[in-house]
Amino acid sequence: FDKDIFSPLSSRMKLLSNLDIAERRKPQDGRFSATISKKEFDFRVSTLPTIYGESIVMRILDKTKAMIRLEEAGMSKFCYDRFSQAIKVPYGIVLVTGPTGSGKTTTLYGALNAIKDVKDKIITVEDPVEYQMSGLQQVQVRPNVGLTFASALKSILRQDPDKIMIGEIRDQETLRIAIQAALTGHLVLSTLHTNDAISAVTRILDMGIEEYLVSGALVAIQAQRLVRKICPYCKKETVLPESLLKDVKQYLPENPTFYVGEGCKECGHSGYKGREMISEVLTISETFSRMIARNASKEEMTKQAMEEGFISMFEDGVRKALEGKTTIEEIYRVARL
Repeated sequence: FDKDIFSPLSSRMKLLSNLDIAERRKPQDGRFSATISKKEFDFRVSTLPTIYGESIVMRILDKTKAMIRLEEAGMSKFCYDRFSQAIKVPYGIVLVTGPTGSGKTTTLYGALNAIKDVKDKIITVEDPVEYQMSGLQQVQVRPNVGLTFASALKSILRQDPDKIMIGEIRDQETLRIAIQAALTGHLVLSTLHTNDAISAVTRILDMGIEEYLVSGALVAIQAQRLVRKICPYCKKETVLPESLLKDVKQYLPENPTFYVGEGCKECGHSGYKGREMISEVLTISETFSRMIARNASKEEMTKQAMEEGFISMFEDGVRKALEGKTTIEEIYRVARL
């Protein structure tokens, strides 16, 4: 685009998302909806003043994708079974972790979709409410009027909910109330920013929550990432370079076959089309719970999890690459050995 377009374009985006068009010195956030070729989309708009003018980022949410069913999200059968079992418990806290934009909220909505029932009262606290869903009460936090995650949660607990979904745990106060709620007979689903499932446990303890509370409340932790899928139109077999193979040897069968997308007009010559998740699910067993209570080290916890059949995200990714869904390069890009 020509630079002259930027000013009217930025004003147009701000008008659509109810932002102050004269304010260019401080960051702003807004949202708007639009119907494009008969499909409804939500747009989240964020502006940031940089030294050369404003930076504007739009996040596009496809409303039809909101109601994605858990089994269609691309979880491997092993992870799906473990996660489904975890969300069916009557009380406790189930966490989904991963970096920004790794599909955590979509997984939570999938989980809510799987467990919602006329008999149960489900309340969510979100910032913002990303997808509107029938059968639940959704609360949007508004920090400018004092409605924060923590204050909304306190009020929610007086509303007699059975299940609570918290969009994101950002501070100790919210985490503490969430854990108290889990211990007093509610099922709490939420997200946390950590890189893998086991480090979520240490992260919670680092946030200042007592070990005995954590060990009693935690049911399961799922960590996830999104990987690009190989384009089905130009998929072909490939041979991996030795340097890549030597690191993943332990996860491979005899004579493994890998695939790659050559690039065609269907995928814009990128070789990839669509995305799905790789994940790991840590279920908290009695033994594991006792380890948390006595503040065991991360190494001990990892060893115990492996003994209980835990499959790491990297290994889950390698399995997807062997099935021809994605490439090993893509697994390296998003997950660490």
